[in-house]
Amino acid sequence: MIPIALHPNGSRCRFPLRRFALRDSLPHLLLLCVGLLLVGVCAAPAQTKNMNGSTNQTETATLGGGCFWCTEAVYQMLPGVKSVTCGYAGGTKPNPTYAEVCTGDTGHAEVIQVVFDPKVLSYEKLLQTFWEVHDPTTLNRQGPDTGTQYRSIILYSNEAQKLAAEKSRAEAQAHFSQPIVTEIVPLKKFYKAEDHHQDYYRDHPNQPYCRMVIRPKVEKFEKHLKEANP
Repeated sequence: MIPIALHPNGSRCRFPLRRFALRDSLPHLLLLCVGLLLVGVCAAPAQTKNMNGSTNQTETATLGGGCFWCTEAVYQMLPGVKSVTCGYAGGTKPNPTYAEVCTGDTGHAEVIQVVFDPKVLSYEKLLQTFWEVHDPTTLNRQGPDTGTQYRSIILYSNEAQKLAAEKSRAEAQAHFSQPIVTEIVPLKKFYKAEDHHQDYYRDHPNQPYCRMVIRPKVEKFEKHLKEANP
């Protein structure tokens, strides 16, 4: 990455007439009110769930494919993605800074954490996009960005993700003439990058690196999405 200055049956209840004094009725009325209140509280979540048809469950994927500004900008366009966060992972130094990661001495790679709705976007489809938007055959390099911090890497959170990533990598190899060098490793810790690295392309579309490197990737992927969903 080029170093720069950054920055709710409604129903009605009928009560039989009874010759009770008001003071005798109050306890019964209070109990009735409390009971109705409890029923309403318990029923509300179930009604919300049925009306929405969703439990709002999400999954998280952690990927590195070069400059995180680039991968962030692309994945933010993908239907089913809830959020994308730039950060560092795969290394040994706790709480690394951008400057430290740039040295290549921390062992960390620039990565993104993608929170997505598995009912809309599967992990497998997310990985398919991963192979499409970067070159997984270049070791420690992605375009003009060189160094171990720009390596191609998938960091899995569970065994299911590991198996899916390994299968996806094997299938993707048929589309490349050179061997895929993408690492598939367990995610030990994700460190969120500094605030000025988040939403970078959205905030700085005319910055030179964004215009020359990120915009072509975004425009190419935007065309791909339109062709896939006419």
